[in-house]
Amino acid sequence: MSESMAGVADFNALPSAEAERLLLACCAAPAWAEAVAAGRPYPDRMALHAAGDAAAQSLTWADVLQALSAHPRIGERPAGAGREAAWSRREQAGADDPSLAAALVAANREYEERFGHVFLIFASGRSAAEMLAVARERLTHDEATERPVVREELRKIALLRLERLVP
Repeated sequence: MSESMAGVADFNALPSAEAERLLLACCAAPAWAEAVAAGRPYPDRMALHAAGDAAAQSLTWADVLQALSAHPRIGERPAGAGREAAWSRREQAGADDPSLAAALVAANREYEERFGHVFLIFASGRSAAEMLAVARERLTHDEATERPVVREELRKIALLRLERLVP
């Protein structure tokens, strides 16, 4: 499956349902995909990116939780042949460190028990050691401190994927 479209003009020309379906691979919150698709036509990538950013910032916590449900645990290889799974594998490439695998599993489990959802981190370009250190640091947060961090990580991931979808 191709990672991207030819450009903004092609994205603008898609039927709404198809645009939303593609956008869900960037962020699995339907509210985000609907908002970005509804803003078409976009004059350029910058305008599309700005719309994706604004849509991410306007998500409710329920929307965020819905989006989180589509993210694999850090250190677990996402299965499947779809665009989202391929992107997750690419983004989490740095987590492939057998010496830290058990520690990442333990940190994920502790995080999920504490906060009730998957540990989300913008993993692109980060090593397993860096991700583990961040997980351990974020485990010291309370819910009020952690929620804005999760929102920001989700926003960064959605925008990276949007750039990949519509280069």
